[in-house]
Amino acid sequence: MKRIDLERHLREQGCTLYREGGGHSIWLNPSLRKIASVPRHREIKDGTVRAICKQLEIRRPE
Repeated sequence: MKRIDLERHLREQGCTLYREGGGHSIWLNPSLRKIASVPRHREIKDGTVRAICKQLEIRRPE
């Protein structure tokens, strides 16, 4: 999945960009106070996308 598509999905689910790290962006689910790091690659593997969504407790993109 492309990173820009994942970021769009995270925003649609109510998550916000918390801060930028060295090689990752840190995203926050403010309603549940959950955070996850998203690598800054053009393509993000499906297993990584599933793990990010699980950490933020949101549904996976289709």
